[in-house]
Amino acid sequence: MDHHGLYAPVDFNKSLDEMTDEERLRYEHQMRHERHKGHEAMHSEMVLILFITLIAAQIVLVQWQKYHYRSYSVVSLLAMWIIPLGISMFQSWPRFIVIWILFSSITALVIRRAISKPIEGSTPRLVYKWFLFIYKLSYALGIIGYLIMMATFMGFNFIFNQAPHVWMDIGLLIVFYGLYIGVLGRDISEICSEKMAAIIGYYTPQGIPTRHLKQNVCAVCGNQLLVSEQEEGIIENTYKLSCNHVFHEFCIRGWCIVGKKQTCPYCKEKVDLKKMFCNPWERPHVLYGRLLDWLRFLVAWQPLIFFFVQGINW
Repeated sequence: MDHHGLYAPVDFNKSLDEMTDEERLRYEHQMRHERHKGHEAMHSEMVLILFITLIAAQIVLVQWQKYHYRSYSVVSLLAMWIIPLGISMFQSWPRFIVIWILFSSITALVIRRAISKPIEGSTPRLVYKWFLFIYKLSYALGIIGYLIMMATFMGFNFIFNQAPHVWMDIGLLIVFYGLYIGVLGRDISEICSEKMAAIIGYYTPQGIPTRHLKQNVCAVCGNQLLVSEQEEGIIENTYKLSCNHVFHEFCIRGWCIVGKKQTCPYCKEKVDLKKMFCNPWERPHVLYGRLLDWLRFLVAWQPLIFFFVQGINW
């Protein structure tokens, strides 16, 4: 039967048993159209509501971030942390749940150390080392996922007798885990740094040391320095600032990078951060930051926006 034949008149006084196969097909087709009459306008309205809500939400989020960055960061972090877990539990994705629990448990211990009072001298190096590891893990997962996707485009998957969509799904999944862990680590490190930056080691907010700094002692953690600044350390090097005060590498990096401090922890002299960022990937990268902001919107805010739109449509 051609397309126009489906719209031929049907005798609705007949029962379905009395109709021929052709008449029954026309009857079902016309009844289906009758039930969905007017739905085109409703679907157009739903799409219009979605676009308007997305634009309005973007404007609100930008203004919120601009004028109330602290509350925006906290709410975004909570949404990033909780919403994916809720979706994974609803969809029964055990892999993500296990990774989320492992990451959250270790990070919670680090946060507890960062906000405890009094803060131990070893805390900044612990915080720095953990979030440096998270950053490097995020970066490595991103590269591995990207290489897997490029290998799929080049057809390497056929060498291992694997379908293209299998490798592509694995690559995208690894990239997502890398970016998700990266954006969480970035946001949590900022919160930790604000809590611990002013009460570490010998440092006081007034700039007056409470204790005299002994020779070959790190002013951040108070422990002995194992190597001089001219020697190459096995585990970590020793850094000397322009004020001639010396520190463990991870301690001063934790102070300057995680703690967002550009002064000497002992005498408050200005620190040249360019000397601290030996690795170019440790510098704040604009494109990487924008990518993490986009992921934050995709994971944290977009589900809330769609949930809000569903409520309006309902």
